[in-house]
Amino acid sequence: MGKLVIIPTYNEKENIARMLEAIFALPEDFHVLVVDDGSPDGTAAIVQSLMPQYNARLFLEQRSGKLGLGTAYIHGFKWALRHGYGYIFEMDADFSHNPKDLIRLYRACAEEGADVSVGSRYVKGGRTENWPWDRNILSYGASVYVRLVTWMPVKDATAGFVCYKSRVLEAIHLDEIPFVGYAFQIAMKFSAWKLDFRIREIPITFVDRQEGQSKMSRGIIKEGIFGVLKIQWMSLFRNYRSRVSK
Repeated sequence: MGKLVIIPTYNEKENIARMLEAIFALPEDFHVLVVDDGSPDGTAAIVQSLMPQYNARLFLEQRSGKLGLGTAYIHGFKWALRHGYGYIFEMDADFSHNPKDLIRLYRACAEEGADVSVGSRYVKGGRTENWPWDRNILSYGASVYVRLVTWMPVKDATAGFVCYKSRVLEAIHLDEIPFVGYAFQIAMKFSAWKLDFRIREIPITFVDRQEGQSKMSRGIIKEGIFGVLKIQWMSLFRNYRSRVSK
């Protein structure tokens, strides 16, 4: 079954060509869908220029304006399902995620029984690199907070390096997930867990970006804090298990 890596972009001209080259050099046949939110720096134009080189493996969806990470992934998920991909990945463009780890995430789902595999900073063997101390505290504290509120047994719930089997995305009502930042990542994993899909965390090294600017904002942090409470509250009124047959 086909493997599609979804990469949302906004002003990633310094990174996108190198990232695509690294993914397509892997010994697995990954395809890539770039979902660009109208990057004024010309990111989409770079991707378009590379499409003939990576014939039938590279795709581009352009949206008008910065609409948010969560909506970009939902757009990509729907595109992937329409085109029949069996394994769908989330990944950043800035090399915070090592492209080589795509193979480990894929094998966890294809060969080792997982329905969702998560590139995790907070399981044994996982770590961060080049992060300031305050961001480490914020990120790890967020992971503890999510577990306390939701009881979900995922140590890195805000992680954005993920592989989903297609049946997981088919079972989740994507249009009911209203978040755009960290809360989106939490809600996706929470929904998969409540639907009894098997989630496995794979240790990775998360490296702070070297090129371009971080998309972190106070709004995203605020959404993460209050979004977790909303996720748990909404779950009280949903019958998740009636939505999926395995």
